[in-house]
Amino acid sequence: MAGGSIYKDDDDAAAITDINVTPFVDVVLVLLVVFMVTAKLIVARGVEIDKPKETIASEVKGTLRISITASGDIYVDGNKLASDAETVARIRRIASTYTKPKALIAGDRKAPHGAVMHAIELVQEADITALALENERP
Repeated sequence: MAGGSIYKDDDDAAAITDINVTPFVDVVLVLLVVFMVTAKLIVARGVEIDKPKETIASEVKGTLRISITASGDIYVDGNKLASDAETVARIRRIASTYTKPKALIAGDRKAPHGAVMHAIELVQEADITALALENERP
């Protein structure tokens, strides 16, 4: 075999058709971890308030969130509006995008009772009958 190569080129051998999925799985797992870490930030919308801590708390999902600060300011999904009419209009606009809207009202522990009752009244003026009061487990 003069001039021959020590390496054989087998033309008869089948081509490698397998796909290595390990890098794909690695990327998907990293994306899953990133999503899990940021999901809490995406879901938690609203104003940071000191909610009452009670043992009877349960997880309730709402379509819109009304927050009342310690000074009595009312926020709708994190936005403070200038008047009650604007607040009711904003609640109606948000509620119109859902078939069964539910308001979640979160009042600060030091918020005046009248401010929480006023928020409930504004939600009812916007024709939302399903509402829940939010608290935290101690």
